Amino acid sequence: MNALQQEYHDVLSGMQGRDILVIGDMVADIYLDGRISRISREAPVLVLEQAGEKVVAGGAANVVNNIATLGGKVHAVGLVGRDKSADGLRAILAKNGADVRGLIADDSRPTISKTRIIAGGRATVSQQIVRIDRESKAPMAPAVEAELCAYIKSVLPTVEGVVISDYGSDTVTEGLQSLLIDYCQAKGIPSIVDSRYAVRRFHGIGYVKQNDAEIAAAMGRELVTTEDIVRAAEELRQELAAKGVLVTRGELGMVLVEHGAVHEIPVSDKSEVFDVSGVGDTCVAAVILALAAGVAPATAARLSNIASGIAVRKLGTSTVSVRELAAAIEKSREEYTSK
Repeated sequence: MNALQQEYHDVLSGMQGRDILVIGDMVADIYLDGRISRISREAPVLVLEQAGEKVVAGGAANVVNNIATLGGKVHAVGLVGRDKSADGLRAILAKNGADVRGLIADDSRPTISKTRIIAGGRATVSQQIVRIDRESKAPMAPAVEAELCAYIKSVLPTVEGVVISDYGSDTVTEGLQSLLIDYCQAKGIPSIVDSRYAVRRFHGIGYVKQNDAEIAAAMGRELVTTEDIVRAAEELRQELAAKGVLVTRGELGMVLVEHGAVHEIPVSDKSEVFDVSGVGDTCVAAVILALAAGVAPATAARLSNIASGIAVRKLGTSTVSVRELAAAIEKSREEYTSK
């Protein structure tokens, strides 16, 4: 084992049991598998015989799941309905040891769900033919926000890291955002936001995670080169008064921009990328656990890069285990250098 591998193993050990709070849009990804039976007489569409149904943690719930499987102690905070999707999410997260008391049920809204209909047959390749999304667009009721706030305050004294996972469904109100960011600043607790559409609202957050398309949209311009990415990341870091901005770039790896430092991180495994669904969630989970363990941000980003390399080779939103990450570290022979 070389020195870098030993360092990663030490970090992995330090990540175990770290207490993390994740707040955000909890999503139930539902997969309905159907066998093609015939063409309908009612319309030119396929008739499917349902062969299976699976509920998978998506959105912020996938971050929760990844933190749990990577060895963290994690509190899931968000809104759900009183429905089958909520029951499925709670069961999935609790099975991996997550604290689900912060999943507050709101009678006025459904659990955010994305139902994918998968069609296939004995002689055909299965493929997604339609997706049905379900969520409420109504603002959060003050009573529900107060319940979320009370739960957050009850667990904050033990928390060592905070993740805000914002998929655009407005779970994180301005009040909850201020509560968490102000607390993390006052206590010196690492925090990170992964926001799909509104990252520029999170002033004062510790770290920011964006993919290259998200940061281009946030900054309102095309980002073609690495220099473009670095410049935009530094602008965003300064605007938000953040400690660092981590930009994921698919097969081009990652770039971490801190005050006075830029770290270019190549992909950890150059094998084919199979599925990028949920890989950003794995990245965020690994980063916050490493930061909570007191690891330097560049090392946290590099370790998350290895974890992400495992996730891309799995279909759909998925988790990475401690054992898988340890095995990938053993396999890795590439020495990284910071610029």
